Amino acid sequence: MPEAYIVSARRTAGGRRNGRLAGWHPVDLGAAVLDALVAETGIDPAAIDDVIIGCVSQVGEQGFAFGRNIVLASSLPDSVPAVTIDRQCGSSQQALHFAAQAVMSGTQDLVIAGGAESMSRVWMGSPLTLAAQAGMGEGPVSKSIQQRYGVTEFNQFVGAQAVADKHGIDRAMMDRFALGSHQKAAAAIAAGAFAKEMVPLTVTTATGEQIIHDRDEGVRPDSTLESIGSVKLLAEGGSLTAATASQICDGASGVLVASAAAVKTHGLTPLARIVNLTVTAGDPVIMLEEPIPATRRALARAGMTIDDIDLFEVNEAFASIPLAWLKTLGADPDRLNVHGGAIALGHPLGASGTKLMATLIHALHKKGKRYGLQTMCEGGGISNVTIIERL
Repeated sequence: MPEAYIVSARRTAGGRRNGRLAGWHPVDLGAAVLDALVAETGIDPAAIDDVIIGCVSQVGEQGFAFGRNIVLASSLPDSVPAVTIDRQCGSSQQALHFAAQAVMSGTQDLVIAGGAESMSRVWMGSPLTLAAQAGMGEGPVSKSIQQRYGVTEFNQFVGAQAVADKHGIDRAMMDRFALGSHQKAAAAIAAGAFAKEMVPLTVTTATGEQIIHDRDEGVRPDSTLESIGSVKLLAEGGSLTAATASQICDGASGVLVASAAAVKTHGLTPLARIVNLTVTAGDPVIMLEEPIPATRRALARAGMTIDDIDLFEVNEAFASIPLAWLKTLGADPDRLNVHGGAIALGHPLGASGTKLMATLIHALHKKGKRYGLQTMCEGGGISNVTIIERL
């Protein structure tokens, strides 16, 4: 089977809710990443076969052919097509899978996969809220689904708490994990670990000053166990808090996937080779536990063990998810989210998949490691897993 290579991987720095990136239209966030991918590789943008963009809240500024609008706002010619996909939090990771599959099938040679989400301007859950306000039907969970699963809705907060309870993860464990996320992210920023993946953006402050946004805005270097422990519970009787959940975030990310022929023709330098692409689905009620069986399947299909993987990126949607993943799979915690995760850096929903991939690739290069594995929990009880080899 033909190989698929990642030749560029970039992301914007995360912006806090109503923070530095709130003035950026999400289309323009995505376009800035496309421009950075093209500029870094020096490739003729007209040679790109397709652009696949992940986005969760596809309404308002993120509606109406969002991916196509990102291309039209970029330096790419309008001859380059685009499509928008939604696999919830794994949307841009799935975009990467589709791009790699297109290349591996031999039908395309150069595909950009990415994602963009402005959670300040298009708030989480807004498609459902706006539909309900407009009286548009009964919502996405039909009566037949309710009867099958005994619920009236699927709730990620309920799922995250269920994962914590099932795997014996208490608040103290999650508080310590959250503190570690901030500490690792702060150390990574101080060491310049994100420099090669970052797409700097110009933002205008409230005072009219123009500054460069190239540092993740949500990281709290002064966090302590005491400050994290003082945050109130999300639900009475539970153990989750806002401090142990991912931060609402604005941002965009992307990777350029190339075939071996394209690498040779365009003189590209691969950063990584795709080793395995896996997606699985399970219980939609507990919902967020699926990275565990998905990782097992990915490793089995790749003929690898968890110890063969040098670095892991497991999305920190809630602290209970990577903690349950570590505990169940027996993975080395020192290899997990080595530069922090979404608890500190933010989770821009549809952009998080290729955001984590950009961080994983550059961390492998910085540390001289070989194999990386990325996985995400996703709405509906789905999970993507991607295994890569640094080149």
